[in-house]
Amino acid sequence: MIDDAHPLLLGSGSPRRREILTTLGLPLRVAAADVDETRRPGEAPAAYLERVTLAKLEAARRLAQAAGAGAVLVADTAVILGDAILGKPRDEADARAMLGALSGREHQVWTRFAIAGGGQVELAPRATPGLDGPLHAETVTTQVRFRDLGDDEVASYAATGEGLDKAGAYAIQGLGAFAVARIDGSYSNVVGLPACEVIAALRATGLLARFPLPRPRGS
Repeated sequence: MIDDAHPLLLGSGSPRRREILTTLGLPLRVAAADVDETRRPGEAPAAYLERVTLAKLEAARRLAQAAGAGAVLVADTAVILGDAILGKPRDEADARAMLGALSGREHQVWTRFAIAGGGQVELAPRATPGLDGPLHAETVTTQVRFRDLGDDEVASYAATGEGLDKAGAYAIQGLGAFAVARIDGSYSNVVGLPACEVIAALRATGLLARFPLPRPRGS
């Protein structure tokens, strides 16, 4: 169970996910799970996210007991355009190509997250049978529509470098907001982690006894 003595272990190096969880007031420890995220030939987006997230969970759980964690959380985010997965661009030219493909169109942002206990007694049945299965796993989808972008806007935004480490080559929480005409669904999901669904899952599994967690006055 998550408390100050047994923090949530985030198995991700994403500063956006860390910031979301910190804003929610959860005691947190970060240990990025290093796994191969290469998509297999012909692999469907849903199968890809399920496989990568489970691999991250298995890697992060090996660190949980040593870290004194009360729970483990991992996630993977992908931008889906048709049947294509737009991951992080290889370079600025690739970013321009992604932004051009998204211009004037609707796409989806999928975040798959998984939660496991931190080595203590688990308080709910596993969603997936087996020793290394998660207590909870879920994919959250947000619909995003870009306005029509001019070639100069695409080139100028790509040149800022803001989207080079982000799926789909843009950051909705940054300069990339200029391109987003509309969203339907979770905003924080597009940033990298669906806050509402994560808190609900932690509560449902019994890993978070109460929310918000008490904090000293003035903190």
